[in-house]
This record gives sequence, structure tokens and C-alpha cells, in this order.
Amino acid sequence: MFSKTTEYALRATIYIAQKSSEEKKIGIEEIAKAIDSPQSFTAKILQALTKDNRVISSARGPNGGFYITDRAKKLPVRVIMEVMGEDDFFKNCVLGLKLCSEVNPCPMHNEYKPIKQQLMNLFEKKTIQILADEIKNGDAFIRITGKKLPVLSKRKKN
Repeated sequence: MFSKTTEYALRATIYIAQKSSEEKKIGIEEIAKAIDSPQSFTAKILQALTKDNRVISSARGPNGGFYITDRAKKLPVRVIMEVMGEDDFFKNCVLGLKLCSEVNPCPMHNEYKPIKQQLMNLFEKKTIQILADEIKNGDAFIRITGKKLPVLSKRKKN
């Protein structure tokens, strides 16, 4: 649905929100491993997310690393998408047509319009903290290594 860069940015931000604080910073090696991303690629993503401390913060030195402030945890997921340059996702035509509009709709415009609105609402409503809490509570996951995935619900066989 999104570029690999944005997928990893979302995963990294959620992981950092779960595991860090201003007192406990996380190193890039741990983050890259946790989100299953190459370390150099993760570094570029974190560089974008730390620009102006908009989403992620960092500190240099022996006790340095990455962390997320309580203020940033309250940001909607949409902000990560904006930082990563994916905010056009909400504006553009599903078929990529430049002239698609209400007046000149593409073949999918009218059916996709409410779906696009639902996605916009989802990415605005869900905060970084909500996603981190869902993982912490075991209601969702980013990556599970060496473990069998838990079954959250079983369907009855008829």
C-alpha cells in the first residue's frame, strides 16, 4: 500500500514508542533488527523522522540513541506519512490520473471516494501511542521471531 520506506518508518516509530523514553534511548542496530530492515536503510529513515524532532528525537554520545517524546506519541499516523512524502496518497486519484475530479471522475472515483475518506479518518484517528499500546497489549504485532503467532479468535467449522 505504501513504499517500503514508509512501511519501515511506521514500524520504526511504533517500535521506538514502545521501547524508549527520554531516559532510555534505543540504538539503530536494535531498531533495524526489530523492524527487519537493513541498518543503513533504517538510518536514512530515522534521519528523516528526526528532522526538527518532528516525530522521533535523538541524542548523541555514549548514552545516545533514539526516543520519542510523550508529545510526539500523541501525533496521528498521518504525520509519519507526511514526513515520508506519502501525503499525496490522500489527494491523488487511485489510478494515478492527474485530471481525475468530481467533474471528470476516473472509472473508480465514485466507489473509491468513501474508502479514501475512511483511510484518511483512520490515519488521523490512530496515534503512534495507540498503535504502540495495541502491540504492548498483544492485540497486534509488528514482528514475531521464533514464536508461533497467537490465535486471537477461532472460527467454528460447520
